[in-house]
Amino acid sequence: MGEENQTFVTEFVFLGLSQDLQTQILLFTLFLVIYLLTVLGNLLIILLIFMDSRLHTPMYFFLRNLSFADLCFSTSIVPQVLVHFLVKRKIISFFGCMTQIIVFLLVGCTECALLAVMSYDRYVAVCKPLHYSTIMTQKVCLHLTIGSWASGALVSLVDTTVTFQLPYQGQNIINHYFCEPPALLKLASADTYGTEMAIFAMGVVILLAPVCLILMSYWNIISTVIQMQSGEGRLKAFSTCGSHLIVVVLFYGSGIFTYMRPNSKNTKEQDKMISVFYTVVTPMLNPIIYSLRNKDVKGALRKLAERKFFSRGGDLRV
Repeated sequence: MGEENQTFVTEFVFLGLSQDLQTQILLFTLFLVIYLLTVLGNLLIILLIFMDSRLHTPMYFFLRNLSFADLCFSTSIVPQVLVHFLVKRKIISFFGCMTQIIVFLLVGCTECALLAVMSYDRYVAVCKPLHYSTIMTQKVCLHLTIGSWASGALVSLVDTTVTFQLPYQGQNIINHYFCEPPALLKLASADTYGTEMAIFAMGVVILLAPVCLILMSYWNIISTVIQMQSGEGRLKAFSTCGSHLIVVVLFYGSGIFTYMRPNSKNTKEQDKMISVFYTVVTPMLNPIIYSLRNKDVKGALRKLAERKFFSRGGDLRV
């Protein structure tokens, strides 16, 4: 055997989203705008929920955690991708790749669980409004949130362990734009069947189980909404739940496509495009869909703007 095949990999090289220089400059601009919107939108949501006491409710408590997860999720991937758009050789160290996978899976899987928790919160609010305050207590909300982060940590630990217990020798070129288990397994120097089955099992736990819970919640919500006498109440309920379902379809749909199917030896361009949906697009959409078009958040934003305005012109007031 060649000496190269006996050498353990110490760094990986990404092929990225495109090899064309003009396309990379265009993508750099697009990704930079999306990342700035993601950071500003999610930070604004966290700030508003923290400052406005009217938003100290279970729904916004979960939303604050979702915004924090989105910030970490996007930041674990996009800044590195932006740098790689500007350089010819796109490199990440072996341990840098491991760290990226740990963080990416931790916050990504936590987000999967949080979206399911938020659908349950909406189910209780719409279907059992009179019991909402007794069911969704502060203690219950805290336990659900801790459980979401714990499940994310568990899946991240299992997937990262089974991925990096495999030997990586010789081949170090990843046909992707960031470190992700399905793309990395294509470079393994050993049989990956056991690892793929372990990742699939974790996918059932963190992707399919939450999706089933979400579908059950919304089936009950829709059944309840249809029976409402008030047209205005029906419209409000559909508006709230409809926005949630948009995120669910984008996030879970792309995630299931990537993690819940057989892993081929070659990465197709469409696979990388689908990854963009849950790594780049969804974290930007969450603050817009969940909050910035919500009248409670708009009211909190207006209140914050007025406070800023009057604090600057305080000397004009009597």
